[in-house]
Amino acid sequence: MKYVRYQADGKVSYGVLEGNTVKQMAGSPFKRGRLTGKTHRLSEVKLLAPCEPTKILAIGLNYSSHLHGREAPKEPMVFYKTPTSIIGPGDTIIRPKGTAKLDAEAELVVVIKDRCRNVSKADAMKHVFGYTCGNDVSARDWQRDDRNWWRAKSSDTFSPAGPHIETELDPSNIRVVGKINGKEVQGESTRYLIFDVPTLVEWCSKFVTLEPGDMIYTGTPGEPGEMKDGDTCDIEIQGIGTLRNPIKLER
Repeated sequence: MKYVRYQADGKVSYGVLEGNTVKQMAGSPFKRGRLTGKTHRLSEVKLLAPCEPTKILAIGLNYSSHLHGREAPKEPMVFYKTPTSIIGPGDTIIRPKGTAKLDAEAELVVVIKDRCRNVSKADAMKHVFGYTCGNDVSARDWQRDDRNWWRAKSSDTFSPAGPHIETELDPSNIRVVGKINGKEVQGESTRYLIFDVPTLVEWCSKFVTLEPGDMIYTGTPGEPGEMKDGDTCDIEIQGIGTLRNPIKLER
């Protein structure tokens, strides 16, 4: 099933997407929201980021192709991205004037189903609601030079996600693609994740309580592409769809 969060008639709602029809929900899919009977054409609504996480955990160096000679981590390398960095499909990624290099990172994003802590790997998938496309936008010079990654990874607009949450998906072998202006710059299957989805849920939940709607960005493959003023970035994931965002230089 495909779940969306959208704006229509001045109201923000969750809904179920079937073809080009959005079926409005009362409440949240994380809290047993129900269908209201009201529908919209997809063309009539503005899709938003598909949920509102209390936190975003992101995984670094989780594909061998992204190591570039570095040693593979022995444990998942986790960092935070702020909820205020989230934008939805079609929203503009702002390239700050102060950064010399802004890269896109195509990533499969895990959306957590319920409140959980100390989840075992065997039970991890019971706590996954679904999956969406994500872009771990990264200011490379800030990432290299700062003491930590707070602005390099979490500046406003640096966490695009969407276009919807897909609940019926096996994340173990799907292709993740990143494109800049229609040209593929990244592409690899999740079968090559160093730490797979169950491992990531188990690891993260050892240390923090995961809440409904929380996101785990699972890492990016290969060599990401740079995003410049006027570019368009597409994140395409097999079985989900395409997250598309324009890029503009901060004025």
